[in-house]
Amino acid sequence: MQVLKPKLGINIRPETFFVLSSFVVNGGNYLYNLLMGRMLGPEVFADVAILITLLLVISFIAMTFQVVVSKFTVEFDASEIASFKKWAMRRAISVGLIIGASTIVFSKELQVFFNTSSSTMFLIFGIGIPVYFITSVHRGSLQGSNNFTLLSGSYQMEMWVRLIGTFALLFLLGLHPIESVAIAIAFSFVAGLFPWKKNRNKTKILPTLSKAQKRQVKTFFLLTAFYECTQIICSNSDILIVKHFFSATESGLYASLALIGRVIYFITWMFVMLLLPKVVSLRKQGEATAPLLLNYVGYISIFASVTTALAFLFPQTAVLVLFGDAYTSIANLLGWYALATSLFAISNIFAYYFLSLDKYIPILFSGVMGIAQVVLIVCFHDSLFEVVLMQIIAMAVLLILQLSYFLSSNKE
Repeated sequence: MQVLKPKLGINIRPETFFVLSSFVVNGGNYLYNLLMGRMLGPEVFADVAILITLLLVISFIAMTFQVVVSKFTVEFDASEIASFKKWAMRRAISVGLIIGASTIVFSKELQVFFNTSSSTMFLIFGIGIPVYFITSVHRGSLQGSNNFTLLSGSYQMEMWVRLIGTFALLFLLGLHPIESVAIAIAFSFVAGLFPWKKNRNKTKILPTLSKAQKRQVKTFFLLTAFYECTQIICSNSDILIVKHFFSATESGLYASLALIGRVIYFITWMFVMLLLPKVVSLRKQGEATAPLLLNYVGYISIFASVTTALAFLFPQTAVLVLFGDAYTSIANLLGWYALATSLFAISNIFAYYFLSLDKYIPILFSGVMGIAQVVLIVCFHDSLFEVVLMQIIAMAVLLILQLSYFLSSNKE
């Protein structure tokens, strides 16, 4: 195992460095949202929350490329990796251009559907989208090669540019809050490209992938894309639906609730990033992978349980400290939302584990229950509590299905 040796003389494993860096990145992103909520109030924050939610949606779509590149960077031989990355990059750019252009063209329609005060925010956001897809291929390469130091740097650059950029535009240039956020997000996409690891074999003639390899990549890509779509539905559909059905103030309150509750998901995501290449590597070596999964599930379950308990015990304090007096009316829902997020975070570990082993039934479970969640919320949304309750029901069933499949598969 490689060990990172900073100039200070401290030996830090790359995985440990990545975990520590992820805490800083998640903390920075969290601080960013908290400051926005406190400064802008529920009504304006509702618009900011839509941009942040769309950022998460795009990150899930782009994650398809990151997961695929990460997996096959481990599985393919060194002579095939460069050709594979070139194949992935071309498709990432194409998808990014299509999504970005669609966001720009339909910016007016997005404004109407989400009841936002501006269409310019969508236009600016759309311009930066293609760059984010290039970044995803870059990050997948770093993740698959276990280069967690440079991978950490990419996430750090994205977070700090978005954080500092927003407040510089807001206070130094006096731009409108929504436009400041949109511009900062677009620039943060570019920042995520750095540090870029240069390809030193540009002049080499790259071997082409065989038909069987291309078929293998395409199959995994489509299944991963399907699963990432279920991730979008499960983790972001509630905010988008609430923004459509509820008032701006209620939407802003719900966005703050989601932000506090999802600290569980953001923290556990770094374990997913570490798990996938390790599982693929162990399988390649013919070693057992289930013990590794159980370790990760144990860590996440403990963290999620403690966080959910605190959310039930001290909801008023948490909302007051994080967002202020204007948001305290939502405090009674905090524990319930944390429970829904915990159920989803644990089931998500199982899904990614099986995805890395080329077992796809758990992805089908996620898709079915993601659609079920949307249907339940659309049918039952008389109150914000009802919206949260529908998520708990859907995510509880999903976790039961994932656990049942794991026990059945492990027994075999």
